[in-house]
Amino acid sequence: MSKEFNEALGNFITDFAGGGAVRHLADSGLSVSEIVSRLDYPLPKEKVASMVWEHYVNTGVICLSEPKSTVEKISYVKEQDSFGKTSMRRVVEIIDISDVKYVKLDFGKRIYQNKAEFEKSLAELSARDRDYILDMPWPLTDVYHILDERMKRIKRSLPELC
Repeated sequence: MSKEFNEALGNFITDFAGGGAVRHLADSGLSVSEIVSRLDYPLPKEKVASMVWEHYVNTGVICLSEPKSTVEKISYVKEQDSFGKTSMRRVVEIIDISDVKYVKLDFGKRIYQNKAEFEKSLAELSARDRDYILDMPWPLTDVYHILDERMKRIKRSLPELC
């Protein structure tokens, strides 16, 4: 079997075994570390972080470019035809987010430039908020994060970072 096939199969199995739980726990506000500790199925922390990141990008919690007034929410629906054949249909939902506020973050750049100094600057945060920032796979470019309660706390504690 090819390497690509094995990787795709591994991703499918991982998503089937724990993807729904990971997405649910992420939506509940848990950090990657907290999610890993609550899973019954052993998943590497990096894989969980990747799944959470992808979920946040797909749901508009994190935008990789400046947010627009609408965002596409992608989901999949399981369907059966008249012969009993099961298939998955991709559903794209357009969501109006013109009233949603975002904060611009450059955590990936800061971690890359000087991780020790960046971690030191997070000392004023609660352990949960610090874990949230350090566990995520931030890219080296600016991203936009929805201004939820967690980001409001982080912004209050560290206005120079947001």
